[in-house]
Amino acid sequence: MTFTDTASDSRTFRRAVRDLTDGFARHELWLHLGWQDIKQRYRRSVLGPFWITIATGTTAVAMGGLYSKLFKLDLAEHLPYVTLGFIVWNLINAAIIEGSEVFVANEGLIKQLPTPLSVHVYRLVWRQAILFAHNIIIYVVIAIIFPKDWSWADLSFIPALALIMLNCVWVSLCFGILATRYRDIAPLLGSVVQLLFFMTPIIWNDATLRQQGAQRWSTIIELNPLMHYLDIVRAPLLGAPQELRHWVVVLVLTVLGWAVALLAMRQYRSRVSYWV
Repeated sequence: MTFTDTASDSRTFRRAVRDLTDGFARHELWLHLGWQDIKQRYRRSVLGPFWITIATGTTAVAMGGLYSKLFKLDLAEHLPYVTLGFIVWNLINAAIIEGSEVFVANEGLIKQLPTPLSVHVYRLVWRQAILFAHNIIIYVVIAIIFPKDWSWADLSFIPALALIMLNCVWVSLCFGILATRYRDIAPLLGSVVQLLFFMTPIIWNDATLRQQGAQRWSTIIELNPLMHYLDIVRAPLLGAPQELRHWVVVLVLTVLGWAVALLAMRQYRSRVSYWV
C-alpha cells in the first residue's frame, strides 16, 4: 500500500465514525481526565467548583431582580427564568468557546498519546456536564423559594438536556477543527457569542419586548438558533407550555450539525495533529 492509498483510506466516513465510537468506548479515560480538570482547576480551594455556582447564582439573582424591577415583572416568575437562562447558556457557551480550543489546549496529549480525537471532545463535554450539575443547584434553591406545580410533562427537560449535550459534541468537533487550522476563529467566536448573548432571551423575555414596543424584533430573534436550544430545557422546568417549533429547529440543526461534523472528521481528522 502506498502513502497515497494510506492517506486516502484515512479520509473515509468509516474512519470518522470509528474515531467517535472508539473515543466513546474509552469512557474511563475521558471521565477521569474531565474530573481531573475540575480538581486541578480548583486545587486547594475550599469550595471548589461551587465558586462557579456562587458566581452564576449571584449574577442571575442580581440581573433577575434588576430587570424585574425595571420592567415591572413578577420576581417569582422572572428570577427562575433568568437563572435557568444563565445555567443553560453557560453550557452552550462552553461548547462554542472552549470547543474551539479543545485540540489546541490538548496539544501535548494529541502528539504523545495515541487516542481518538473525539476523546478530547468527550472530556470537554463531560467537564461541562459536571459544572452544569453544580449550577442547577441554584435553580433547585429558587424552585423551593418560589414553588410551582409540577407535572410529568416537565420531565421532558431530560431528553432536551441530552439533546443539547449531543449538540455540544458536534459543535466542539467542528469549531475545534476549524479553529485549530485558523487561529483567528477562536477570538472571532468570542465576539460573536457575546453578541448572541444579548440577542438571546436570557435576561429579557417577550413581555419585555412588548413593553418596549419592539415586537418586530421577535422575527429577528427567531433566527437565533440558541434561543430554541434554550427553550426546550427552560420551558419544562418553568412549567411553561412547550412549542413544537423549538424542538423541530433543534432536531434539524442536530442532524445538519452531525453531518457537517462527520464530513469535517472525514476530511481533516488526520491533519489536526500537524496543525496543533
